[in-house]
Amino acid sequence: MISKPDKNKTRQRRHLRVRNKISGTAECPRLNVFRSNKNIYAQIIDDVEGVTLASASTLDSEVSEGNKTDQAKLVGKLVAERATKKNVKNVVFDRGGYLYHGRVQALAEAARENGLEF
Repeated sequence: MISKPDKNKTRQRRHLRVRNKISGTAECPRLNVFRSNKNIYAQIIDDVEGVTLASASTLDSEVSEGNKTDQAKLVGKLVAERATKKNVKNVVFDRGGYLYHGRVQALAEAARENGLEF
């Protein structure tokens, strides 16, 4: 019998390949995206210090309306606004092993429109 590959395991392998190449610093932190079936989370991380500088998710009270893609746009806008309050403008985008499509793309484009550069 043929068994289906575990999608999360293959995503984690892709994420590790990407993480070997990119890392966030104080000058250019990493914008990490995690997408679950119901929610989407974004963090801006300084990997040298091991500190999260800003974060946003669909669990925040500001994000409640619309479908999942609309909520991802709001999360991108929120994380960009919170990053600019901490004087973070340039980031490295870490899509977390997900395809740059749909909710991940919506979050990234909303973050770019609201002041983050990557």
